[in-house]
Amino acid sequence: MNTSIRDLIDSRARINATDTFLIDPVNGDVTTYAQAQKIIASIALYINNRGVRPQTSVAYAMHNGPDTALCVLGIIYGGFRATAINLVAGNDTIAYVLEHSECSLVFTNRESEDLVKQARANLSGIEIEILDIDALPEADPSHIAQHSLTAESDGLLMYTSGTTGRPKGVVLSHRSLLAGGHNTALGHELTDADRALCVLPLYHINGLCVTLFGPLVSGGSVILPVRFSTGKFWAWAAANDCTWFSIVPTQLSYLLHASDDAVPLPAGHKIRFGRSASAPLSPEVHQAFEQKFDIPIVETMGLTETAAQILSNPMPPGLRKIGSPGVAVGDEVMIADKQQHSVAAGVEGELLVKGDNVMSRYLKNPDATKEAITSGGWFRTGDLGKMDADGYVFITGRLKELIIKGGENIAPREIDEALYRHPDVIEAAAFALNCKQYGQRVEAAVMLAEQSSTDAVALLKLCESIVGKFKTPDCIHVMPELPKGPSGKIQRIRLAELFESKLTNDAP
Repeated sequence: MNTSIRDLIDSRARINATDTFLIDPVNGDVTTYAQAQKIIASIALYINNRGVRPQTSVAYAMHNGPDTALCVLGIIYGGFRATAINLVAGNDTIAYVLEHSECSLVFTNRESEDLVKQARANLSGIEIEILDIDALPEADPSHIAQHSLTAESDGLLMYTSGTTGRPKGVVLSHRSLLAGGHNTALGHELTDADRALCVLPLYHINGLCVTLFGPLVSGGSVILPVRFSTGKFWAWAAANDCTWFSIVPTQLSYLLHASDDAVPLPAGHKIRFGRSASAPLSPEVHQAFEQKFDIPIVETMGLTETAAQILSNPMPPGLRKIGSPGVAVGDEVMIADKQQHSVAAGVEGELLVKGDNVMSRYLKNPDATKEAITSGGWFRTGDLGKMDADGYVFITGRLKELIIKGGENIAPREIDEALYRHPDVIEAAAFALNCKQYGQRVEAAVMLAEQSSTDAVALLKLCESIVGKFKTPDCIHVMPELPKGPSGKIQRIRLAELFESKLTNDAP
């Protein structure tokens, strides 16, 4: 039985030695499991020879590609804590992560090296070596003095988006990472014949645990382009025999609204399902996508703190409930009241999770860890939801995102879904702004399809017809694009900050 990521990689190199593991869709390069293990062990040896202490942070700051996947696995394989650098987080946040994680070595490539150097320049008195992965010298890993590993050893350090303050460092053990890959493979019935298209960044938990560790656990393959592209998505999938993909709702919406002539879905493709996670999927987008492309979309839910997937709808022909991220797969979930006691079916409460996939701790933050993980081992997600009699969970909102207008709780997702009913709405998000009369008021922002003739007035009328006048936004802002985090999740709090700041600046 595999007790660490190293055990898993070594077993794949023995059992699936000549099978394809990684594919570069741009140049067609293929890496087998045996080849991957040799490169991974070589990276581990290099880190070890630099004198890096085991169970300390070694960072990676790279866009996607086979080299990035091998680098991340090499860090973990060597007994070090792979520390993800979010390339779109901004200078201050990257500098904070480098300092807070006590990182001494960062792997980059040519595209990201300058970004890390700029962040490092913000730090004083800290020695951080930056190494271009392409310049890594060849090494013979056969004599590596491997640091001992257990299931509880630190494997990954990934920082939350920090929308309500400084990002928290989530520490995931080898046990958690194995469980994250296992839960994905179990929920989606993955086998060694499956091939994933990974277009989400490997510095995000969805891209890493779902589309890298899921195939690693099941012995499958991963197609790794640099980044998501609406124009190339279907061509990559067809040319490389993709059988499944994992994307976020905004990407589903982009593919749905793209021109048929520009991005045709090739005939004879092998895609058996698509997977949606990282944010609630609008039922309107879900149904429209399946109708247009005839590819079932399996809605799921996961968090950084749970090594990604905690819930998933069953695979076809199982019952997929539109609007629900599904049932627990590989872990336990509970809808709880404020005392963390389970509530009856249909009653709203906080979603709690328990299982091997749950994080070890927040790095250097015992108070936040104690607040997040109950004495019974349940992780508090901060998400509000209900569970039906069949065990399907329906998310109704975030505790920190609820809009409280005149003492009444309004879930922003209800307004989102009303806006998504308009066929021209590609992105939508409701949020709260301060209000002297009601305490908070509702506003919303949307991104519209090109050539759309609709406007904010028409969208306000649509909302009023669906959610009523009280919940209808006071204002709808049409934007070229809504602010998003690295996973593609729209940031409501950022929207509120943008428009609250605008109101302050515009005030006489």
